[in-house]
Amino acid sequence: MTPKKMHLDQDNSTEGRIKSAARVVFHKKGFAATRTRDIAEEAGINLALLNYYFRSKKKLFEQIMQETMHGFMHNMIHVFNDDATTFERKVELIAGKYIDMISQEPEIPLFIMSELRTDASGLLEKLPLEEMIINSAFLKQYQEGVAEGKITDSNPLHFLVNLMGMVIFPFIASPMLKKIGNLKNEQFDQLMQDRKQLIPIWVKAILKTE
Repeated sequence: MTPKKMHLDQDNSTEGRIKSAARVVFHKKGFAATRTRDIAEEAGINLALLNYYFRSKKKLFEQIMQETMHGFMHNMIHVFNDDATTFERKVELIAGKYIDMISQEPEIPLFIMSELRTDASGLLEKLPLEEMIINSAFLKQYQEGVAEGKITDSNPLHFLVNLMGMVIFPFIASPMLKKIGNLKNEQFDQLMQDRKQLIPIWVKAILKTE
């Protein structure tokens, strides 16, 4: 291996460690409460080395935030735009995939909500909202359901709010729910897994024609 190749490999390895550490710390503390020293300690490196790779906390945060939002939404783009699946099947996939995703990284919903409140316009401009929702097969199927009388509420925002609330809110409120139900972490995780089957049932009840 040449010295240049060794240097590039070391750069990539160190940069990856820094980004992984930054992801952990930013997700827990958010941008304002995070110090670059916190990230360096989490990565197990000195502060000078972190500053060598990432000149500012803001630039590192922007990269982590963009990757987090992209990962949170990109996996759903295919689900929303798959013409081969029914509206009901899309609901099942959305509930299942998001619950699995957030179960692995439960800090993400609160992190995203907190940072959106801080810089909503800047973050939303970078999201593929038109591709994912506005021009999606999912929304088209919802509108077809309204036209056919299968769905009573013509405003899809109400449906999206309900669906997002059923999937995401329990993770945000997990400390309270664990206290109310006297649940250990494993029991709470099972409760979330149960919701993968329950949410589609509740959605059908919500959409049912009166």
